[in-house]
Amino acid sequence: MSVLLLLLSGNTLAQTWPQRSIRLIVPNAPGGGSDAVARALADRLTPALGQAVIVENRAGGGGRQGAEFVAKSPADGYTLLLGTGATLITSRALHGKLSYDPEKSFAPVALLARTAYLLTVHPSVPARDVKQLIALARARPGALNAASTGAGSPSHLAAELFRASAGIHITHVPYKGSAPGTLSVMQGETSLMFSNLIAALPFINTGRFRALGVTTLQRTALAPEIPTIAESGLPGYEVLQFYSLVTPAGTPEHAIKRLTEEISKRFATPETRRLLAAQGTEINLGNAAELAALHAREIAKWGALIKQLGISAE
Repeated sequence: MSVLLLLLSGNTLAQTWPQRSIRLIVPNAPGGGSDAVARALADRLTPALGQAVIVENRAGGGGRQGAEFVAKSPADGYTLLLGTGATLITSRALHGKLSYDPEKSFAPVALLARTAYLLTVHPSVPARDVKQLIALARARPGALNAASTGAGSPSHLAAELFRASAGIHITHVPYKGSAPGTLSVMQGETSLMFSNLIAALPFINTGRFRALGVTTLQRTALAPEIPTIAESGLPGYEVLQFYSLVTPAGTPEHAIKRLTEEISKRFATPETRRLLAAQGTEINLGNAAELAALHAREIAKWGALIKQLGISAE
């Protein structure tokens, strides 16, 4: 009888979750790529779940403060994290000891979307493609410098992977954010930058930048005319920002399953695709198992590079 009651209790919980609003924590300030993905997701999950999914921005520490908040929240399905590479993939390698474990503190729910980067150069750089840029860097070691949005940022790591893969020397010049880094390339103070694709396209169209390649393995639908770096001289080169949904470890399986099912049915609509494409983001759905495998691969990849090159976020 006790076993039967336990089973009935479990079924009742599965049928009644959620019974109140859900917090979706974005560990970044409003207005960025992760914020756009989170708000699109909340708009589609709210009617599906019958409870409000409320986006809450908790910026600070490069995303670590928001991640810590979720990691220490009750594992009841009512607190979710919109995770990115900075919070779930590179944080431990770049910052050492954390108050949470990117792999053990969270339960994967779903992979949502991805953003590519674009290798851009100032028009004065005498390179029309990736092969020419590599040849130029080899002929003039240290003469080229790469702007980034900050030490340990995706644009910095993309440049370091490019440098290590090509066997060249490029000087890193960190800036405090995307705007000053972009301006430095536009003014010719720096030679190149791995930029947000959508943010860079207007400058490419007006001749302020030259685009050499995107960081996806296959050409992106957002700019299909631009070749990939992988096809242009560095086979296998890939750098992406992944947007993931996770919840505190120990969250009931029925809540995770419900979330995964609703995301699979409702997120990849034409309207959502158009909305996110304007931010340079493409929907890239994956279930919990696929997300866990992706995180494991990316953690191993970037952890090895960061350790090998001694990269620091400080």
